Amino acid sequence: MRIVAIIPSRYGSSRFDGKPLALIAGVPMIQRVVENASRAETVDSVVVATDDGRIADAVTGFGGQVVMTSKENRSGTDRVGEAAEMLRLDASDVVINIQGDQPLIDPRCLDALIAPLVHEAGQVHMATLAYRIVRDCEITDPKDVKVVFDNDFNALYFSRAPIPWARDGGRDHDTYKHLGVYAYTVAFLQKFRGMPSGRMETIEKLEQLRVLEYGHDIRIVVTPYDSPEVDLPEDIQRMEQLLFQVTG
Repeated sequence: MRIVAIIPSRYGSSRFDGKPLALIAGVPMIQRVVENASRAETVDSVVVATDDGRIADAVTGFGGQVVMTSKENRSGTDRVGEAAEMLRLDASDVVINIQGDQPLIDPRCLDALIAPLVHEAGQVHMATLAYRIVRDCEITDPKDVKVVFDNDFNALYFSRAPIPWARDGGRDHDTYKHLGVYAYTVAFLQKFRGMPSGRMETIEKLEQLRVLEYGHDIRIVVTPYDSPEVDLPEDIQRMEQLLFQVTG
Protein backbone atom coordinates (compact mmCIF):
# COMPACT_ATOMS: atom_id res chain seq x y z
CA MET A 1 0.00 0.00 0.00
CA ARG A 2 1.42 3.35 -1.08
CA ILE A 3 0.37 6.49 0.76
CA VAL A 4 0.50 9.62 -1.37
CA ALA A 5 -0.47 13.13 -0.29
CA ILE A 6 -1.89 15.16 -3.17
CA ILE A 7 -2.38 18.90 -2.82
CA PRO A 8 -4.81 20.38 -5.38
CA SER A 9 -3.82 23.95 -6.15
CA ARG A 10 -5.23 26.54 -8.53
CA TYR A 11 -4.16 30.12 -9.06
CA GLY A 12 -7.51 31.82 -9.52
CA SER A 13 -9.73 32.64 -6.55
CA SER A 14 -12.71 34.97 -6.27
CA ARG A 15 -11.53 36.18 -2.86
CA PHE A 16 -7.75 35.83 -3.08
CA ASP A 17 -6.16 35.53 -6.52
CA GLY A 18 -2.74 33.89 -6.51
CA LYS A 19 -3.26 32.55 -2.99
CA PRO A 20 -0.94 29.51 -3.29
CA LEU A 21 2.02 31.79 -3.98
CA ALA A 22 1.27 34.29 -1.19
CA LEU A 23 4.22 34.64 1.15
CA ILE A 24 3.91 33.59 4.76
CA ALA A 25 6.95 34.80 6.67
CA GLY A 26 8.81 34.93 3.36
CA VAL A 27 7.87 31.44 2.14
CA PRO A 28 5.16 30.68 -0.47
CA MET A 29 2.09 29.12 1.10
CA ILE A 30 2.16 26.08 -1.18
CA GLN A 31 5.74 25.39 -0.09
CA ARG A 32 4.76 25.42 3.58
CA VAL A 33 1.96 22.91 2.90
CA VAL A 34 4.28 20.61 0.96
CA GLU A 35 7.06 20.75 3.54
CA ASN A 36 4.73 20.07 6.47
CA ALA A 37 3.05 17.16 4.67
CA SER A 38 6.47 15.72 3.82
CA ARG A 39 7.28 15.49 7.54
CA ALA A 40 4.53 12.90 8.13
CA GLU A 41 6.16 9.58 8.98
CA THR A 42 3.74 7.43 7.01
CA VAL A 43 3.48 9.46 3.79
CA ASP A 44 5.54 8.04 0.93
CA SER A 45 5.38 11.07 -1.34
CA VAL A 46 3.79 14.52 -1.66
CA VAL A 47 2.56 15.83 -5.01
CA VAL A 48 1.02 19.16 -6.00
CA ALA A 49 -1.73 18.89 -8.64
CA THR A 50 -2.27 22.12 -10.56
CA ASP A 51 -3.30 23.51 -13.93
CA ASP A 52 -1.22 26.67 -13.60
CA GLY A 53 2.34 27.07 -14.82
CA ARG A 54 3.19 29.68 -12.19
CA ILE A 55 2.37 27.27 -9.39
CA ALA A 56 4.19 24.43 -11.16
CA ASP A 57 7.31 26.58 -11.55
CA ALA A 58 7.21 27.58 -7.87
CA VAL A 59 6.89 23.94 -6.75
CA THR A 60 9.72 22.67 -8.93
CA GLY A 61 11.75 25.68 -7.81
CA PHE A 62 11.79 24.52 -4.18
CA GLY A 63 12.30 20.87 -5.16
CA GLY A 64 8.70 19.68 -4.92
CA GLN A 65 6.91 17.21 -7.17
CA VAL A 66 4.10 18.48 -9.40
CA VAL A 67 1.66 17.08 -11.97
CA MET A 68 -0.20 19.22 -14.47
CA THR A 69 -3.92 18.47 -14.47
CA SER A 70 -6.80 19.62 -16.64
CA LYS A 71 -8.37 23.06 -16.33
CA GLU A 72 -11.76 21.35 -16.69
CA ASN A 73 -11.81 19.82 -13.20
CA ARG A 74 -14.92 20.90 -11.29
CA SER A 75 -13.42 20.56 -7.83
CA GLY A 76 -10.28 19.81 -5.88
CA THR A 77 -11.46 16.21 -5.50
CA ASP A 78 -11.64 15.82 -9.28
CA ARG A 79 -8.14 17.27 -9.58
CA VAL A 80 -6.84 14.84 -6.95
CA GLY A 81 -8.55 11.95 -8.73
CA GLU A 82 -6.98 12.89 -12.06
CA ALA A 83 -3.57 13.18 -10.39
CA ALA A 84 -3.98 9.69 -8.86
CA GLU A 85 -4.62 8.33 -12.36
CA MET A 86 -1.57 10.13 -13.76
CA LEU A 87 0.56 8.69 -10.95
CA ARG A 88 -0.80 5.20 -11.78
CA LEU A 89 -1.73 4.45 -8.20
CA ASP A 90 -3.28 1.07 -7.43
CA ALA A 91 -6.88 0.77 -6.26
CA SER A 92 -5.75 -0.20 -2.75
CA ASP A 93 -3.31 2.69 -2.37
CA VAL A 94 -4.27 5.57 -0.07
CA VAL A 95 -4.52 9.19 -1.18
CA ILE A 96 -4.53 12.10 1.27
CA ASN A 97 -6.23 15.20 -0.11
CA ILE A 98 -4.68 18.23 1.60
CA GLN A 99 -6.04 21.69 0.94
CA GLY A 100 -3.39 24.04 -0.39
CA ASP A 101 -4.54 26.86 1.90
CA GLN A 102 -3.66 25.13 5.19
CA PRO A 103 -0.01 26.18 5.61
CA LEU A 104 0.19 25.14 9.26
CA ILE A 105 -1.03 21.56 8.76
CA ASP A 106 0.63 19.38 11.40
CA PRO A 107 2.21 16.21 9.98
CA ARG A 108 1.01 14.24 13.00
CA CYS A 109 -2.54 14.87 11.78
CA LEU A 110 -1.79 13.00 8.58
CA ASP A 111 -0.31 10.01 10.37
CA ALA A 112 -3.42 9.78 12.55
CA LEU A 113 -5.74 10.27 9.57
CA ILE A 114 -4.54 7.30 7.59
CA ALA A 115 -4.41 4.92 10.56
CA PRO A 116 -8.03 3.69 10.16
CA LEU A 117 -7.49 2.92 6.46
CA VAL A 118 -4.30 0.98 7.25
CA HIS A 119 -5.44 -0.86 10.37
CA GLU A 120 -9.01 -1.46 9.18
CA ALA A 121 -8.22 -2.04 5.52
CA GLY A 122 -11.27 -3.23 3.62
CA GLN A 123 -13.65 -1.74 6.20
CA VAL A 124 -12.74 1.99 6.24
CA HIS A 125 -12.54 3.56 2.80
CA MET A 126 -12.58 7.27 3.66
CA ALA A 127 -11.57 9.35 6.67
CA THR A 128 -11.31 13.02 7.55
CA LEU A 129 -10.13 15.25 10.39
CA ALA A 130 -12.07 17.12 13.07
CA TYR A 131 -10.89 19.53 15.76
CA ARG A 132 -12.68 20.56 18.94
CA ILE A 133 -13.49 24.24 18.55
CA VAL A 134 -11.89 26.53 21.11
CA ARG A 135 -12.68 29.89 19.44
CA ASP A 136 -16.41 30.60 19.91
CA CYS A 137 -16.57 32.68 16.73
CA GLU A 138 -15.94 29.52 14.68
CA ILE A 139 -19.13 27.90 15.96
CA THR A 140 -21.34 30.42 14.20
CA ASP A 141 -19.13 31.33 11.23
CA PRO A 142 -20.45 29.51 8.11
CA LYS A 143 -16.98 29.27 6.59
CA ASP A 144 -16.00 26.97 9.47
CA VAL A 145 -17.76 23.68 8.74
CA LYS A 146 -19.04 21.73 11.72
CA VAL A 147 -19.37 17.95 12.01
CA VAL A 148 -21.22 15.53 14.29
CA PHE A 149 -20.39 11.83 14.51
CA ASP A 150 -21.65 8.63 16.12
CA ASN A 151 -20.14 6.51 18.88
CA ASP A 152 -17.98 4.69 16.33
CA PHE A 153 -16.62 8.02 15.03
CA ASN A 154 -18.48 7.79 11.74
CA ALA A 155 -19.83 11.10 10.46
CA LEU A 156 -23.54 11.77 10.88
CA TYR A 157 -23.61 15.19 9.19
CA PHE A 158 -21.53 18.20 8.17
CA SER A 159 -22.98 21.70 8.22
CA ARG A 160 -22.10 25.36 7.98
CA ALA A 161 -24.59 25.90 10.82
CA PRO A 162 -23.80 25.23 14.50
CA ILE A 163 -24.39 21.53 15.20
CA PRO A 164 -25.48 20.13 17.53
CA TRP A 165 -27.82 22.97 18.49
CA ALA A 166 -28.65 23.09 22.20
CA ARG A 167 -32.42 23.61 22.35
CA ASP A 168 -32.30 24.83 25.94
CA GLY A 169 -29.25 27.03 25.46
CA GLY A 170 -25.92 26.76 27.20
CA ARG A 171 -22.53 25.58 26.00
CA ASP A 172 -21.91 22.43 28.01
CA HIS A 173 -21.15 20.33 24.93
CA ASP A 174 -18.23 20.24 22.50
CA THR A 175 -18.51 21.44 18.91
CA TYR A 176 -16.18 20.03 16.30
CA LYS A 177 -14.80 21.78 13.24
CA HIS A 178 -14.11 19.86 10.06
CA LEU A 179 -10.54 20.52 8.91
CA GLY A 180 -11.10 19.58 5.27
CA VAL A 181 -8.28 17.04 4.93
CA TYR A 182 -9.36 13.67 3.54
CA ALA A 183 -7.88 10.22 3.10
CA TYR A 184 -9.38 7.58 0.84
CA THR A 185 -8.43 4.45 -1.00
CA VAL A 186 -7.91 5.16 -4.67
CA ALA A 187 -10.83 2.87 -5.48
CA PHE A 188 -13.21 4.86 -3.27
CA LEU A 189 -11.86 8.20 -4.49
CA GLN A 190 -12.74 7.27 -8.07
CA LYS A 191 -16.14 5.97 -6.95
CA PHE A 192 -16.76 9.27 -5.12
CA ARG A 193 -15.93 11.24 -8.28
CA GLY A 194 -18.51 9.25 -10.22
CA MET A 195 -21.40 9.90 -7.82
CA PRO A 196 -23.97 12.50 -8.96
CA SER A 197 -24.19 15.59 -6.76
CA GLY A 198 -26.41 15.16 -3.71
CA ARG A 199 -29.28 17.34 -2.54
CA MET A 200 -27.70 18.29 0.81
CA GLU A 201 -24.37 18.79 -0.93
CA THR A 202 -26.00 21.29 -3.28
CA ILE A 203 -27.71 23.17 -0.45
CA GLU A 204 -24.74 23.37 1.92
CA LYS A 205 -22.08 23.47 -0.83
CA LEU A 206 -20.17 20.69 0.93
CA GLU A 207 -19.15 17.84 -1.36
CA GLN A 208 -18.42 15.41 1.49
CA LEU A 209 -22.19 15.28 2.10
CA ARG A 210 -22.46 13.42 -1.22
CA VAL A 211 -20.72 10.45 0.41
CA LEU A 212 -23.22 10.34 3.28
CA GLU A 213 -26.22 10.87 1.00
CA TYR A 214 -25.28 7.78 -1.00
CA GLY A 215 -25.00 5.68 2.15
CA HIS A 216 -21.23 5.47 2.65
CA ASP A 217 -19.30 6.03 5.89
CA ILE A 218 -16.71 8.69 6.60
CA ARG A 219 -14.52 7.91 9.62
CA ILE A 220 -13.83 10.97 11.76
CA VAL A 221 -10.37 11.29 13.30
CA VAL A 222 -10.31 13.88 16.08
CA THR A 223 -7.00 15.70 16.26
CA PRO A 224 -5.63 18.07 18.91
CA TYR A 225 -3.89 20.09 16.16
CA ASP A 226 -5.83 22.86 14.46
CA SER A 227 -5.17 23.67 10.81
CA PRO A 228 -6.69 27.09 10.04
CA GLU A 229 -7.27 28.06 6.42
CA VAL A 230 -6.23 31.15 4.51
CA ASP A 231 -9.38 32.55 2.88
CA LEU A 232 -8.52 36.24 2.54
CA PRO A 233 -5.30 38.30 2.31
CA GLU A 234 -5.84 39.54 5.85
CA ASP A 235 -5.58 35.93 7.11
CA ILE A 236 -1.85 35.96 6.32
CA GLN A 237 -1.03 38.05 9.37
CA ARG A 238 -2.77 35.59 11.69
CA MET A 239 -0.90 32.69 10.06
CA GLU A 240 2.41 34.44 10.66
CA GLN A 241 1.49 35.05 14.30
CA LEU A 242 0.54 31.39 14.75
CA LEU A 243 3.70 30.28 13.00
CA PHE A 244 5.80 32.38 15.36
CA GLN A 245 4.03 30.82 18.36
CA VAL A 246 4.93 27.35 17.06
CA THR A 247 8.54 28.09 16.09
CA GLY A 248 9.29 30.72 18.69
